Amino acid sequence: MSADRDFAYGAAAGFLGDLLLGDPRRGHPVAAFGRAAGAVEQVLWRDHRGWGALHTAVCAGGAAGAAALASALVRRSAAGRAGTVALTAAATWAVLGGTSLGREARAVGGALEAGDIEVARERLPHLCGRDPQALDADGIARAVVESVAENTSDAVVGALVWGALGGVPGLVAFRAVNTLDAMVGHKSARYRRYGWASARLDDVFGWPGARLTAALAVVAGDAPAEAVRAWRSDAAHHPSPNAGPVEAAFAGALGVRLGGTLSYAGRVEHRPVLNADGRDVQVRDIERAVKLSRRVSGLALGVAVVAGVARLRSRRAS
Repeated sequence: MSADRDFAYGAAAGFLGDLLLGDPRRGHPVAAFGRAAGAVEQVLWRDHRGWGALHTAVCAGGAAGAAALASALVRRSAAGRAGTVALTAAATWAVLGGTSLGREARAVGGALEAGDIEVARERLPHLCGRDPQALDADGIARAVVESVAENTSDAVVGALVWGALGGVPGLVAFRAVNTLDAMVGHKSARYRRYGWASARLDDVFGWPGARLTAALAVVAGDAPAEAVRAWRSDAAHHPSPNAGPVEAAFAGALGVRLGGTLSYAGRVEHRPVLNADGRDVQVRDIERAVKLSRRVSGLALGVAVVAGVARLRSRRAS
């Protein structure tokens, strides 16, 4: 029973830490992992899937292994339960990014409301990889809403899901895989082959969190029927198996249209429209998306705590 409470207390404390503090400007553990992964890439890079798979295994496997070792050492140390709660809280805080996500989205929204589109364009790359110079105010607002939706899954819900499944190693493994995908998982000339393994592994790790995020958007949104309809009819048309359900459900819940033509580093993509019956995204929808993200994140914490407790009890019973 104590282990059940340890996970619940640690996850809740880490979630509260992110809510109150957000990400530090310097010395963030995820940034340190990114630098280490970059150094490994400098040694291993070849234009080959096998070398990319080795890079993924070394970085993600090393991070998860270090987290598992730390968990075992703390559990057996004099710190005992208090140390386990503290480690879980620290890991949860480190891997979550919901508060920073909301801050960046609101910063772009504030610039748009003030009519300063150049500032909005400068801030947009903090949220997503779109080419801001190719977007007008409405296009920037749509990009922000889509980013808030997708990153609610990537920066909050998915991490909590894997924490519930695997404790501290699960939290760390999810964030490591997600970070590697952001670094090398895109289809540029350098990473088309090398980043293949990271991208596919991120699809696997992101699958449960994306579906839970979409389901919670249905529950937490103002239009559950529309969210379900958009999810069922449009999600499969999105090129990403995980962003599709999340963005479609958010689109229906907010009553807006997402998707369409966009540009990444000069490369134009024509994506299917999500929730075609919705209206165009407006600047005010950024705040609505952030609030929906917050509600979804809070519900996800509750689900993760309950699932984590159930997992630990099941392990004890067996």
